[in-house]
Amino acid sequence: MAKKLKRTAQSSAAATSTMGQISEKVAAMASNLAEQPSAKQVMDSAQQIWLAGLGAFSKAQTEGRKVFDTLVKQGEQIEKHTRTVAEATIETAKEQASKTIGLASGKFDKLEQVFEDRVHKSLNRLGVLTSKDVEALSGQVAELAEAVHALLAQEKRGSKTATARKPASKKPAARKPVAKKPVAKKPAARKAARRA
Repeated sequence: MAKKLKRTAQSSAAATSTMGQISEKVAAMASNLAEQPSAKQVMDSAQQIWLAGLGAFSKAQTEGRKVFDTLVKQGEQIEKHTRTVAEATIETAKEQASKTIGLASGKFDKLEQVFEDRVHKSLNRLGVLTSKDVEALSGQVAELAEAVHALLAQEKRGSKTATARKPASKKPAARKPVAKKPVAKKPAARKAARRA
C-alpha cells in the first residue's frame, strides 16, 4: 500500500503540475481573448464599414452628377469655340480662293486681250478682213444695191417718158473709137527687146 500511496502522490503531483499548466494556458487564452475584439466589436466595425460604403456611394451619386454636369458644360464650351474657329478658317479660305480666282481671271483676260491684239495685227498684215470689216462692207454693198435699184427705177421712169416724146426711128449716136495708149514695157522686156 505504501507503494500505492507513493504512486498516488506522484500522480497527484503530476496532475497538479498538469493542472497548473492547463490553468496557465487558460489564463493566457483569456488574456488573449481580452486583447482580441469581441464579436460585438467585430459587428460594430462591420456596420461602420457598411455605412461608410453607403455614404461614399451616395456622395459619388450626388457629386458624380455635379461632375457630369460640369463636364457637359465644358464640352459645350469647347464645341462652341471649335465651331467658331472652324467657321473663321472656312471664311478665310473662301476669301483667299475668291482673291486667287479674281487674280487668275484678270490675268487670263489680259492674256486673252494680248492674244487677240496680236492675231488682229497679223491678220491685218496679211490683208485678211475681220468680222467688223466684213459687216461694214456688207452695209456698203446694201447701200449701193439700194442706190442702183433707185437709179434703175428712175431710168425706167425716165425712159418711158422719153420714148413717148421721141420717135422710135432714131438710132443712137455712134461712139467714136478711143485710141489705146501704148502699154509700157517692163524693164526686163525692154532689155530683151534691145538685144534682139
